[in-house]
Amino acid sequence: MSVKTRFAPSPTGYLHVGGARTALFSWLHAKKNNGTFVLRIEDTDLERSTQASVDAILEGMEWLGLGYEEGPFYQTHRFDRYKEIIQQLLDQGDAYYCYCSKEELEALREQQMADKEKPRYNGKCREISEDKAELNRVIRFRNPNQGEVVIDDLVKGKIVVANKELDDLIIARTDGTPTYNLTVVVDDMDMGITHVVRGDDHVNNTPRQINILKALGAELPHYAHLPMILGDDGARLSKRHGAVSVMQYRDEGYLPEALLNYLVRLGWSHGDQEIFSIEEMIELFDLSQVNVSASAFNTEKLLWLNHQYIMNSEPELVAKHLEWHMQQRGIDAATQGPALVELVKAQRERCKTLVEMADASLYFYQDFTEYDEKAAKKNFKADAIVPLQALLDAFNGVVEWEGGALHEIVLQTAEALELKLGKVAQPLRVAVCGAGMSPSIDVTLSLLGREKTLTRLEKAINYIKEKNN
Repeated sequence: MSVKTRFAPSPTGYLHVGGARTALFSWLHAKKNNGTFVLRIEDTDLERSTQASVDAILEGMEWLGLGYEEGPFYQTHRFDRYKEIIQQLLDQGDAYYCYCSKEELEALREQQMADKEKPRYNGKCREISEDKAELNRVIRFRNPNQGEVVIDDLVKGKIVVANKELDDLIIARTDGTPTYNLTVVVDDMDMGITHVVRGDDHVNNTPRQINILKALGAELPHYAHLPMILGDDGARLSKRHGAVSVMQYRDEGYLPEALLNYLVRLGWSHGDQEIFSIEEMIELFDLSQVNVSASAFNTEKLLWLNHQYIMNSEPELVAKHLEWHMQQRGIDAATQGPALVELVKAQRERCKTLVEMADASLYFYQDFTEYDEKAAKKNFKADAIVPLQALLDAFNGVVEWEGGALHEIVLQTAEALELKLGKVAQPLRVAVCGAGMSPSIDVTLSLLGREKTLTRLEKAINYIKEKNN
């Protein structure tokens, strides 16, 4: 059997973390088995579905690198097919028209609640043979009264549901539009989906969908229901826990590879291994090894993992993602300063996110308007003019602007003036960076380049003179 999985989000918001993990697990199962991964947009909720949400889902999938072999398919393009299947179910006697009003159904529900019964449709219209087309009506699936549905869930194990516990669900609304449980069944059947990987909030839908599939004579897919993701406080992950949108993690400076690595460990493990390449995920991932219990999202752990990826990934990969953050700050690294690959090498040890790296690197690309107050107060005293002037004179004579030679000049200047290295290097750092923190001074000067270094040294000397007059 050729494996075929799908990710089927509803475009009623952004691609959230839970959806991204579902997509990842589904994608990994397909890749591991040399199968096909399908993207399907379930947009039949016409009131809540938006193009902006569709775009957000597609952007999130692209950023994460979860490519799909088929799709994106849109359910709104398949209404004729759903109508055809609904008619087939009616003709077979597996569906029927229901004329009960909302008020009637609400009264039934309230009575059942008062009687401490499970709220469910009582089948009032189940045996009506006359077609009252002039009345408002929905179409319900005629669920079997006898027997049971057995689900051999790849994550949760065997689940058995008695058919008498399931009521006759609505498969078409009064306006004729199909409902979720009908469309998903038709799509999975038509698209040949072999494995349905989704959140365990769908467990209650599964026996109903299986019964519709049986009525249509379709082959049943395998099901894998993933446990929910909790926040640090044990409550279900939501907006109040911070970033839950996939693209918000991009905006906050996380690498997609780090987020994928973190998500794969939410509910799945391979020994004590923490860091997995995409190739290792595909090779090692197994749906049967997914935990049954919920997983807690730990932002600190994600931040640690992101730093590991920034430090240990190929600088070219990190630079590709850093470029977006620099562009958001109005920086065109190709024309304004050092190559981003070299910047990544210089900053990766000290920066846990790409936002940190971008913000800490602005001085390499654009002039700053003021010095860090604390750093200037400490390092820009009157006696700093002498070493800074000596450095300016020496740097002016440098032919080949190279880190090793520049560092040697700093050392020689400190020795000639009989000063500790910090009394020379720190005023220099504040002069060229505007702050007291930067990569090593030789790397900093090398990346800054000759022109920026000399201009900023002159500016700093003049600033100190004016301040101390």
